[in-house]
Amino acid sequence: MNTSRTFPKDFLWGGAIAANQAEGAWNVDGKGVSIADVVRGGIISGVADKEIDSNKYYASHEAIDFYHKYKQDIALFKEMGFTLFRTSINWTRIFPNGDEKEPNEAGLVFYDNLFDELIKNGIMPMVTISHYETPIHLVNEYGGWESRKLIDFFSRYCEVIFKRYKDKVKYWMTFNEVNNMHKIPFAAGACRIEDGPNKLQRVYQASHHMFVANAMAVKLAKKIMPENEVGCMLSLSAFYPNTCHPDDVFGAYEYRRRSLFFSDVMLRGKYPSYINRILKEYKIKIEKEENDEELIKDHTCSFLAFSYYLTSTYKAGTPIFESTGGSMGYENPYLIISDFGWPIDPKGLRYVCNELYDRYQKPLFVVENGLGAKDTISEDGKIHDNYRIEYVKKHLIELHEAIEDGCEILGYTYWGPIDIVSAGTGQMQKRYGFIYVDKDDEGKGTLERMKKDSFDWYKKVIESNGEELYS
Repeated sequence: MNTSRTFPKDFLWGGAIAANQAEGAWNVDGKGVSIADVVRGGIISGVADKEIDSNKYYASHEAIDFYHKYKQDIALFKEMGFTLFRTSINWTRIFPNGDEKEPNEAGLVFYDNLFDELIKNGIMPMVTISHYETPIHLVNEYGGWESRKLIDFFSRYCEVIFKRYKDKVKYWMTFNEVNNMHKIPFAAGACRIEDGPNKLQRVYQASHHMFVANAMAVKLAKKIMPENEVGCMLSLSAFYPNTCHPDDVFGAYEYRRRSLFFSDVMLRGKYPSYINRILKEYKIKIEKEENDEELIKDHTCSFLAFSYYLTSTYKAGTPIFESTGGSMGYENPYLIISDFGWPIDPKGLRYVCNELYDRYQKPLFVVENGLGAKDTISEDGKIHDNYRIEYVKKHLIELHEAIEDGCEILGYTYWGPIDIVSAGTGQMQKRYGFIYVDKDDEGKGTLERMKKDSFDWYKKVIESNGEELYS
C-alpha cells in the first residue's frame, strides 16, 4: 500500500454520459435520426429498426430530457465538485442526415449553450465526437463505415465542431469504444453486419475506414486547435486466463489483442505485425488507398481513454458472451457479481492501467467506470446506495495505486453520474447515477432529480482530492 493519500493536484474529477442516452429531444430543432433512435431495447439485446415505428417505445427518444434540463443537472455536478464532464455531440444535431454540405445551426447553438454552462460552473467539457449516434441515413444510403465515403462526411463534421468549439473543449475523443466493432458493429460502426462467413472481412474493412477518419480528425485538430488533444477511446475491461494451462494463457492473450489492435493502430500509427496472420488465416483483404498508411502514421492520438467495468476469464473451448461492459467468458469464483450479472474486480482496473501504460507510454483517461444497480427508495424517502459507494471507493483506491505504480492518468469520469437510459438493456432500472431520475422502463415518471447517498460521498472524495477514500 502506498503512503500518499491524495491524487495528483491537477487530476480531473467528474462524470460521463452519452447524448443518445440522456438528451432526448430526438426530433427537436432540426435534429435527424441517429442509429440510437431506431433501437428498441439495448444496443446488444435490442432490435434495430430500419426506421422509426410510431407505435413502438424508444427509450432514447425522451431519455432523461437532458436537452431541456441540462442547467439544473450541471448545477448538481457543480455541487459535487466536478472539474470535468464528458458528453458526446450528437452527429445528427449538427448534420441531420450526415451528408449535407452545411450544418444545422440550431444544433450548434445547443452545444454552445451546454459548454458555456459547464464552463460558467467551473467544469471543463470533454467531447466524444461519435458515440453510437451516426446518422441512420449514412447506414441506409451508404452502408455505414463499410463505405469509404463516410471519411469525408466525418471530416466535414469534425472541421465544423473543431472550429466552433476550439476555445471551449480541450479534450476530444473520436469514436466511442471503437474496438466494439467486433461485437456490436451496428453501434460502433453503423454497419448492419450479421454473423456469417464474411463478417470479419467487413469488420476489418470498416475499421480501416475509421482509422483513416481518426487520423484525418487528428490532422484537422492540429491545424485548427493545436493546443487541444485528441484521443482514442476503447472498451478495455480485461480477460484473465482461467487456468495456467498454456491454451488458456495464450488464448486470453490472443483475445486481448483483438481489442488492443485498435489502440495499436491509433496510438502507434501502424498495423501491428500480429494482425498479418489473422488477415491471412481468415482470407481478409483490406482495401487501402495510397496515402492511408502515411496518414495513420503521421497523425496518431495523444492519449488513450477507456471504459472499465469488469474482468472475466478465458477458458479454451468455452463460449464468450458479449456485454456493453466487456466480453464475458468463464466465471471467476473469486469475484462477486452485480445486480445485472457483471463481475466486480477493482484490482483489475489497476492491472489494466499498468498494462496499457507499459504498452503505449501515453497518458490514460478512465472515462467510464460505474455500477449499474437496482436502486430502491427507502421508507425515509431516500436512496441509501452504500453498494455504489463501496464499488467506486475500491476502484478509485486501485486507480490511485496505478498512479503510484507510475501510470500517467489524467482523470476519472464516473459513468452515469445521473441515471440515464442503459445502452446495454434500454432500461432505466439499471441505474448508475449519484442522482436519481424519476422514470421507469416504460417511460413513466416525473423526471424529477434526487440525490442519492453516493452524491455527498463523491463530493467529499473530490473535495479531498481522494483522501476521503482512506477515511
